[in-house]
Amino acid sequence: MLEFEEADRRSPPAKGSIVFLGSSSFRRWDLDRYFPGRGLINRGFGGSQMEDALRYLDRIVLPLEPRAVFLYEGDNDTGSGKSPETVAGQFRDLAATIHADLPEARIVFVSIKPSLRRWHLIEVARKANDLIREACAESDLLEYVDAATPLLGADGLPRPDLFVEDGLHLNDAGYRIWATVLEPYLD
Repeated sequence: MLEFEEADRRSPPAKGSIVFLGSSSFRRWDLDRYFPGRGLINRGFGGSQMEDALRYLDRIVLPLEPRAVFLYEGDNDTGSGKSPETVAGQFRDLAATIHADLPEARIVFVSIKPSLRRWHLIEVARKANDLIREACAESDLLEYVDAATPLLGADGLPRPDLFVEDGLHLNDAGYRIWATVLEPYLD
């Protein structure tokens, strides 16, 4: 968090930008490479869970006054044993906290992805995704993006060619798919 804050002091980001907030799946993503010239701000940090994103909002997101926040959380939450209901409840808390300060900000939830390493938790992730999709349907400022289905093969399993060796994080081919899926939501 200190590095984000120091970077903002040295070179303040433009107000009204788009912030990507979430776990290492965002942290590892070179947004400038996949979305050149868009001025996206990456606030991904490894191992984060929904409650971590909520905890650090006032330090690394809200001061930037973004017009939109793309959120990728839930993967580590379900991986640590949290229930889908807990994950969805914390999403609602996070959205409410953002909207208390930034009432017009769009929040785009990027669905919890399937992965080789956490395939045994796919039903938990799907249930959390379903609950968050329902929450997003309640507001014009909340959007749900299915970034999970495009990572599955014809057999319904995660495509191994889209992941790095750890079986959890995406490789360039996986990020190209995510970029294609998310591009329409940037405007």
